[in-house]
Amino acid sequence: MGFWDRLFGRRQEPEVEPLPAPPTEDDIRAALDTVGQTLGSRNAPPVVRARVQRIDTTIRGTLPRLRDIGLGSYDGFSVMTTATDYLPEALDNYLRLPREWADTRPIEGHKTALMILVEQLDLLAATMDKIFDAANRADAQALIAHGRFLEAKFGHGAESTITVDGPVPPPRPGSLDL
Repeated sequence: MGFWDRLFGRRQEPEVEPLPAPPTEDDIRAALDTVGQTLGSRNAPPVVRARVQRIDTTIRGTLPRLRDIGLGSYDGFSVMTTATDYLPEALDNYLRLPREWADTRPIEGHKTALMILVEQLDLLAATMDKIFDAANRADAQALIAHGRFLEAKFGHGAESTITVDGPVPPPRPGSLDL
């Protein structure tokens, strides 16, 4: 009977709540800042800080490139969720444990919580490096394509007859050029 109610206006459809907007670059930077503050305030070990710093630096370097790719792409989504979800969650799970226990007691196989966290951080870092490389590779390919265009257009390229190896003028008196 729901169809007839809607057809004659006797029953209204429930309002659909709007989805929250996806995080912006500023939101992602703020999430990374929060992670950095958490590491300092909760006394994370140096091995964890170093790996998180690597991930942070790579993500911050990738963000400007994602403007072209888009945060809605798979790579953009991976960067966004790493900064706002995966990285903070991994750290929080580890930092909630008592430090001595987390760093010395095996919890899975022969691995301590610290070892497991380091593996997770290394995986995130490797993934962020691949995304950073892919984003830069697109620009590098554009540079190569433009160089090929110029070679085709002007016909010079590496075999150009224009050289810089002309006669070298003698050094000026009092100059340090040797």
